[in-house]
Amino acid sequence: MRIWVNGGLRDADTALVSVFDHGLTVGDGIFETVKATEGRPFALTLHLERLTRSARGLGLPDPDHDEVRRACEAVLEANPMPFGRLRITYTGGLSPLGSDRGDKGPTLVVALAEARRRPDTTAVITVPWTRNERGALTGLKTTSYAENVVALARAHEQGASEAIFANTVGQLCEGTGSNIFVVLDGQLYTPPVSSGCLAGITRALTATWTGALEADLPMDALDRAEEIFLTSSTRDVQAVHRVDGRELTSAPGPLTAKAMRIFDEHSAADPDPRSM
Repeated sequence: MRIWVNGGLRDADTALVSVFDHGLTVGDGIFETVKATEGRPFALTLHLERLTRSARGLGLPDPDHDEVRRACEAVLEANPMPFGRLRITYTGGLSPLGSDRGDKGPTLVVALAEARRRPDTTAVITVPWTRNERGALTGLKTTSYAENVVALARAHEQGASEAIFANTVGQLCEGTGSNIFVVLDGQLYTPPVSSGCLAGITRALTATWTGALEADLPMDALDRAEEIFLTSSTRDVQAVHRVDGRELTSAPGPLTAKAMRIFDEHSAADPDPRSM
């Protein structure tokens, strides 16, 4: 495996960052996960735009898009595989041991791992912890992911692949690494970004391509929904067949199946969409 670290490719055993990197010591970093099929990334432009928004939200310098593209191309070429997860990580770089950021400049790492294509349906659980829709990191894709690690471990313990959060006022928000859509009375909805969810790339494309509506939804929408599905960079559109103890035996339902088909068609026709 060849990995890009700060300007060049390295073998896996020499692809190292300092123990004083702010991304390691305090989680001062951002990242993007990009689906790569046969060496071709999907929606890279939109991912780079979100990387920049996250950087600005943390007060990091804007990432150099040309450099990140070169890094992605080099990593994909060096590690051929049919289906992979391309990870772009951008941190505060060498810094003191504490919250103060250093002046050595950011760290850029691009790595690739082979991924499995997701099954058409999956199970999810709800968890008692909340997303803070008013926090300093709300809407940013940061490396401060520990609460997602805890929630996802709970999901795996209960035979599910994803955990779903409410926000602090009890509204449906998002999963640990996915956005959520529900069908209520025949209409497709997804929580708005103001709920505290990440502005997912696949979420936005799916909403645009299917005409889904944004709406504040109570958590009990999961008890009433006729259909439920998740979206993320590696899931694309994935139907949910179980939420906690509730079975949705017809999953994927008709609107979910239509969303899956529409997403597949549009993404195949344009692997680098420039607008959502």
